[in-house]
Amino acid sequence: MLLLGIITGLIILVLLVALHELGHGIVARRNGVVVEEFGIGFPPKAKGKSIKHSILGDNVLFTLNWLPLGGFVKLQGEHDAATKPGDYGAATYWQKTRILLAGVVMNWIIAIILFSVLAVAGIPKVLDNQFTIASDSTLVKSPLEAVQIEPNSPATKAGLKTGDQLLRVNGAAITTPQDLSAATTANKGKTIELIYSRKGTEYVTNVALRAEHSQTKGYLGVVSGQREVLKSTWSAPLVGLGTTAQFTWETLKGTIGVLGSAIKGVAESLSFSQSSRDAGNKELSQVSGSVAGPIGILGVIFPQAQSAGARQLIFLSAVISLSLAVMNTLPIPALDGGRWFTMTVYRVLKRPLTKEREEKIQAAGFLTLMALVVLITVADVSKLF
Repeated sequence: MLLLGIITGLIILVLLVALHELGHGIVARRNGVVVEEFGIGFPPKAKGKSIKHSILGDNVLFTLNWLPLGGFVKLQGEHDAATKPGDYGAATYWQKTRILLAGVVMNWIIAIILFSVLAVAGIPKVLDNQFTIASDSTLVKSPLEAVQIEPNSPATKAGLKTGDQLLRVNGAAITTPQDLSAATTANKGKTIELIYSRKGTEYVTNVALRAEHSQTKGYLGVVSGQREVLKSTWSAPLVGLGTTAQFTWETLKGTIGVLGSAIKGVAESLSFSQSSRDAGNKELSQVSGSVAGPIGILGVIFPQAQSAGARQLIFLSAVISLSLAVMNTLPIPALDGGRWFTMTVYRVLKRPLTKEREEKIQAAGFLTLMALVVLITVADVSKLF
């Protein structure tokens, strides 16, 4: 399951990035810029073929590359200073803006489509005020599930596993976490009959509950939860659009918050005061726990979503797609937003953006991004082990 989750995640991530790059290519062609190559993955090249006529133009080289980390589109004269006909650099400011933002728009369109499909099948409810059309929305709750099971607990000894659906205690139905808590509290120190379901089959087991518990250890040793989904019919496209807008705003707020905490943590960790350094290290630790890199996404998040079913996998894909859109709107060099920001600043200052200057700015941004990826990857590995 872990391997299958990693492979599935890799395919989805490559597909989302490739569609992002396809957006750049399509809009570049429509604005007179020549597309030279469209690649899946990153070099070294495994296979390539020049297509005489394609959606990206004539004689475009389509390549499949060995590093499955996304994709790319290569435009003629990609530097802002290029001036030949068909060069990206020869396009007007507004044409370049459209080309740079096309990938972001493509990722938003993908998120809208996926959320619209989920709105019909049932979109997971993760926000209290999640967008819905009140007249066409139904909240559906799943049976109570064992989300987490404490090792060496009464639940473990009784054979319960994560994902089991908890149905009845001593013959009485339990449908909420509060029901389970009340039932176990009323029978603390006693042996109860617990009926649960696993993969559609019901089981009966006797569980000897603890007589006492602390804040971290309950009488049964189970953290329970319910999945809630919102279903729509005719309003699905509107829900898809509204959910994408709402989640984009939440993602943007979260991203800015994480970046702010990271900057604050680094600044405090360099202080001469021991208390400030401790506070800075705590801040950075919290940042590390709230973000995930390639290993965390592929090795943890996607396998969990895969095991939870198609709905969770589609939901995760939509969230990652809009996250790609948000990240690429930020003024970070080496990303689309950073390239647009750099181009705009030099336009406002009326200074030429030479090839050498642009390469230095983008290289500095790329090295910074790679350093962050390395740090997040180290944190991901520590979470795994």
